[in-house]
Amino acid sequence: MASDLTTRGPDTADIEPEDAGLSTAPVPVQPASAGRRPAPAAALRRAWRQLTSMRTALLLLFLLALAAVPGSLLPQRGLNPIKVTRYLASHRTLGPLFDRFGLFDVFAAPWFAAVYLLLVISLAGCLVPRIRLHLAALRAAPPPAPRNLGRLPVSTRWTSAAEPAEAVAAAQSRLGSARWRVLTRPGPDGAVTLSAEKGYLRETGNLVFHVSLLVLLTGVALGGIFGYKGTVLVQQGAGFANTIGQYDTFKPGRLVSASRLAPFGFTLEQFRASYQPNGAARTFDATVSYRSKPDAAPRRYDVRVNHPLPVAGAKVYLIGHGYAPHFVVTDGAGNTAFDASVPCLPQDDKFKSLCTVKVPDAQPDQLAFSGFFTPTTVSTPTGFESDYPAPLAPGVTLLAYRGDLGLDSGIPQSVYTLDTQRLQPVSSQFLRPGETMALPGGGSLRFTGLTEWATFQVTSDPGRSTALVASIGIVVGLLLSLRVRRRRLWMRATPAGGLSADAATVVELGGLARSDAATFATEFAALAGELEAERVCADSSDDVPMPPAGSKE
Repeated sequence: MASDLTTRGPDTADIEPEDAGLSTAPVPVQPASAGRRPAPAAALRRAWRQLTSMRTALLLLFLLALAAVPGSLLPQRGLNPIKVTRYLASHRTLGPLFDRFGLFDVFAAPWFAAVYLLLVISLAGCLVPRIRLHLAALRAAPPPAPRNLGRLPVSTRWTSAAEPAEAVAAAQSRLGSARWRVLTRPGPDGAVTLSAEKGYLRETGNLVFHVSLLVLLTGVALGGIFGYKGTVLVQQGAGFANTIGQYDTFKPGRLVSASRLAPFGFTLEQFRASYQPNGAARTFDATVSYRSKPDAAPRRYDVRVNHPLPVAGAKVYLIGHGYAPHFVVTDGAGNTAFDASVPCLPQDDKFKSLCTVKVPDAQPDQLAFSGFFTPTTVSTPTGFESDYPAPLAPGVTLLAYRGDLGLDSGIPQSVYTLDTQRLQPVSSQFLRPGETMALPGGGSLRFTGLTEWATFQVTSDPGRSTALVASIGIVVGLLLSLRVRRRRLWMRATPAGGLSADAATVVELGGLARSDAATFATEFAALAGELEAERVCADSSDDVPMPPAGSKE
């Protein structure tokens, strides 16, 4: 709440009588137990006051912004789990340490939620008394005029041929049309005073800003409680249904039920990407065919960066892509044990990708293959590398294994990693599309072709409408608090008492602004000029000149 801008003298109720005098007599000491709160209650009250202070709210807001920094610098599981896996693999020391503190999932970490909750409580506790005081100030009358208007930062004085009541009434009409809050009061000896104030929207805007910030935090919390987020890798030509089992990673809100997910689905028909000559991505988009409900007619949509697919209250974002070579594996018995495309995970900006192929149905031994796919293959002294992200000269370098994959142990394994403890390497070879790797003892692997895959993120955020409204409120409140100026104006019309034959009234005008005094001085001078132009006051006499705005008498 803004502080009182008026210049007031001390309240007479606070002044001691003249015969009170000074005394050195000791003041009686109250008993220690009189009026003292119990220690726990007093401590809780002090803690609550500290928590709900604006200083604490600002500190918590700073901590929240600081806590969000790792979420911007480090890959997040909710956005791209593939990058998190790659980071952990390349940072053996820092990766597990960051993961232990939840830095790969910052916005779902308990410590982040604790700061968030404390900030909401602090803002709510801080705003309630401020709103109550502001409402009381809006209902209160403007304060009386100070005794000496000439001591205010801007003031002026003139004489008028009108009676005091007439001069004040004219000024009241002028100020009221300019949306000033005006109140007149009778004074001693026939004087009439006018009190006017303007700019309460500044504090209103300040409160709107902070209330909107609180609503924004609430909207984000609603999304975290009732929303969900999941990622899924879909190969070109394959489909996805919105069920938990279809997701690669799924993070539901606290109150999200798996049975209440919207029953939509889509099929990735085609993925397209283009690159600049230096290899940087220019565009990439995915054409999908989707159904909002199982019995709905299919519709097509082009999912691009910043153009997600809106369906059934959720949004489907395109967040990544890569290549999926197609392999046909024949085992030692001459049977086709594997015939599928394998998504390979990109390792650099040239899309050199890690590939893992597991063939548990091969006979007589299980087979596995691990290596790298290179979309534009070039030979270097250290091996085959990729020189460009587009598939201009695709190739794959594979190392073949034979043995036990360990899938029967009951321990879950990632399809993108290979445990070689019970496997024996048998051969390695570089293959281009259409070439075959022959395995010792029978069997082979054929590289038949290439498709692409895309990673989608499905997000449902029921609090986004609330957050949008709150964001608009934040902008409006900020504009009001920055552009509106709080100021007060006082006028006193006193009978001239024979000062001049043409003057019936001496008019004093003074003003005070909480901030931006230079601008208010200009406004004050213009207002005084308008009053004179409208003949609210008569022409100034020679013996009582009107000093310029900003002067003091």
